[in-house]
Amino acid sequence: MSTTKNHESEYTNVMILADTHLLGVKNGHWFDKLRREWQMRRSFQTAISWLSPDAVFFLGDLFDEGQWADDQQFDIYATRFDSLFHVPETTKRFVAVGNHDIGFHYALMPHHLDRFSRRFNIDPTVGYVNIGGNHFIVVNSMALEKDGCKLCHQAEETIKELKEKFDCALSQDCEEKLPGGYSRPILMQHFPLYRKSDEVCEFETDLAPPSLRSEPFREKWECISQESTDFLVKSLRPRAAFGGHSHFTCSKFWDAPYNFWEYTISSFSWRNNRWPSFLLLKVSPKELKVQKCHLPHEHTVIWIYALATLLSISILFIQFFLWSKSRTFPFKRISTKIS
Repeated sequence: MSTTKNHESEYTNVMILADTHLLGVKNGHWFDKLRREWQMRRSFQTAISWLSPDAVFFLGDLFDEGQWADDQQFDIYATRFDSLFHVPETTKRFVAVGNHDIGFHYALMPHHLDRFSRRFNIDPTVGYVNIGGNHFIVVNSMALEKDGCKLCHQAEETIKELKEKFDCALSQDCEEKLPGGYSRPILMQHFPLYRKSDEVCEFETDLAPPSLRSEPFREKWECISQESTDFLVKSLRPRAAFGGHSHFTCSKFWDAPYNFWEYTISSFSWRNNRWPSFLLLKVSPKELKVQKCHLPHEHTVIWIYALATLLSISILFIQFFLWSKSRTFPFKRISTKIS
């Protein structure tokens, strides 16, 4: 028993979500906003209380209208996010930026990236996080355009520096040791790595509908470019990669010489996916396990609402019937004889 407990304590539990898409002031109807945010809040807080993860990663598109929000609206947005997805002090929270948070590369304004980075305490291009001796690299997908812009140049230089650190850590003569020693890093970003379409995904019950699955992915829109993908995987040699953006599940294995699984996480909001889910990662420097956790299907939720409504009406009808019956007094016939 003690051996099992010690073995389990070697793992770090990480919860990974994507695409919460909190509605904004322009496109979000108040009732839809109220319903979706209540659903996500209850689902997230229940998962946190049951699973007690060591860390939570949100892989972009926290907001639906972040790129259009002014500073005041953004502050309200961020406060709502903090309230809905509050975590206890024992759980660390990390965020990757998405295109709906700051805009696609062509529409990205430095001020929007700066305020998002400051508010959520992240690196604007590429960040490094160590959790339990495991190395996580959090990438801004919009900084991987490779068009020579200042933002992209900064991201590329940071990735090259990280490559040097990981290469050095493999050598016994390395002076700058990595915390926890060397292990292949885990890649976190909003966009998936390059793929032609979702038809390359392993079969799962919650894939995108067939009509969407066959649609070709456009580089730099539905996924990062093939050039940026090659640069990332050759430089960092990840042991796993996680992303979102497409709103549907996808698992893809990258064959030799890369040898890692890539997971695209479905949207956490019922507004984007009728069957939301998140991933629970159980990781140590030597091992990595991934478990998908589903939320109730939208149809199940509707049936529960319908049955609850029907049950409530039935109870009210029964109570009214019993009340009206108690108000009815029996009359006794009194016969009198006159002599």
